Amino acid sequence: MITVHHLNDSRSQRVLWLLEELGLPYEIQHYLRDPVSMLAPASLLQVHPLGKSPVIVDDGVAVAESGAIIEYLAEGPGQGRLVPATATSAHRQYRYWLHFAEGSAMPPLLLSLIFDRISSTAPFFVRPVAKGIADKVMGLLVRPNLKRQFDFIESTLTTQAWLAGDTFSAADIQMSFPLEAAASRAGLDARWPHTLAYLQRLHVRPAYQRALQRGGPYRYI
Repeated sequence: MITVHHLNDSRSQRVLWLLEELGLPYEIQHYLRDPVSMLAPASLLQVHPLGKSPVIVDDGVAVAESGAIIEYLAEGPGQGRLVPATATSAHRQYRYWLHFAEGSAMPPLLLSLIFDRISSTAPFFVRPVAKGIADKVMGLLVRPNLKRQFDFIESTLTTQAWLAGDTFSAADIQMSFPLEAAASRAGLDARWPHTLAYLQRLHVRPAYQRALQRGGPYRYI
């Protein structure tokens, strides 16, 4: 039995979804973020030295990092389902987007979150300076980078239904979290209609809905 160490409002929602798509049996160990710091609880350190989620344990073997987990599940227990055939254009696209999600998409989103927090939580006597610095970095670096990425994703989805081509794949599951985060708090809006329509196609999949029911409240839906 696969055990998913699942943190609320986190990347581990993708792992539940993948397991539902693959029809693999699993159980969930739930963890809740600290309501003030929003950090993972210390109990996750007992599962993995970094104390982060997702982590799965399969037959005594722990696998961490959402991309590695998706590859492990799709190519191992999932027997290659949701993975395009090797040596094809679809497979090259699949690999690209599987790694783009965390390698390129998430860093500017995290910067956006950090600088937004700096602006809103800095002590009142330094808040104007902190906000000025944050606005400068956002305007010169973060927002232009986000727009470039949104434009790139939009152009891809203008000509095909899914990121690896005409067939849904595990790369679409991996890309769901950065796009949900972007739509929630980083400006992904009606200027990118194909991307928003793509998100809607993801959200109406029955396996996505089943994963939400099992995983619990998820603020990015």
